[in-house]
Amino acid sequence: MKTVVFMERDQYRLGVKTDRGILDVAKARERLKNGRNGAWNEVPDSVEELIEGGTTAVQALDALAGAAKEHPDLFLDEGKIRLGPCVTRPEKIVCVGLNYRAHAKESKMEPPKHPVLFSKFANALIGSGAPVKKPAVTEQLDYEAELAVVIGREARDVNPEEALDYVFGYCNANDLSARDLQFLTPQWLLGKTCDGFCPLGPYLVTKDEIPDPNRLDIQLRRNGRVVQKSNTSYLIFNVQYLISFISKHLTLKEGDVILTGTPEGVILGMEEGERDWLKPGDVLEVEIEGLGVLTNPIA
Repeated sequence: MKTVVFMERDQYRLGVKTDRGILDVAKARERLKNGRNGAWNEVPDSVEELIEGGTTAVQALDALAGAAKEHPDLFLDEGKIRLGPCVTRPEKIVCVGLNYRAHAKESKMEPPKHPVLFSKFANALIGSGAPVKKPAVTEQLDYEAELAVVIGREARDVNPEEALDYVFGYCNANDLSARDLQFLTPQWLLGKTCDGFCPLGPYLVTKDEIPDPNRLDIQLRRNGRVVQKSNTSYLIFNVQYLISFISKHLTLKEGDVILTGTPEGVILGMEEGERDWLKPGDVLEVEIEGLGVLTNPIA
């Protein structure tokens, strides 16, 4: 299943991507509430309830989408709605640095022996289509296409072999980075979590549609030109290892997001005289196999 979060009167609403368009879940449940003897009580109102509800909530949502097929007005044109981040209220956004060897090499850093962790905050979250406003305090704005993992249930001290049992789903992410701020001090945080620096989406894709997150093609296009192209099989620390490693140091909660790292091809990795930093008017597209295309213009 692929779900979206869309905006209506500046409020987040849950939607389901179907071949008829985006199902407005709240509207569909209201329309159909008198049928099936209360069968829609398990339908979630939000993406947070969906994640917390797990399999039961997904099945209820799938049943609602099936029943709504007879009501075409319940489906929205995806091209005409404003999307929010596909996960809206994570307690934690945990990011992983230098997790592809080729990216570490282009950054002139040694491949890490342990996952390099940093964080972003909720102010960085935006959806596909939303503009990223270039902060006035940076002249070195860069992109980073990444696979994001969304946790489905509390994970504490889990083993790699069982780590995927704790996943709800996956989505595209762009770990936007202000390089001059990132390296202003030894801590990376300042350059990583400016407003709008963590686009997520367009879809949250349930894990059953992604059998192996460690074998997905990933790319980023800048103004239509491919600048990053790789596969998650090149992750130094794969998805299972990351979940296990992080959970041994802090408890992961439902809805937490892990950004797994970016491959080579970032602007930072170019020779100094060739670096064409992002500027207003640029359009970035992150595409990961099975997860759709996350698009954001620079404003």
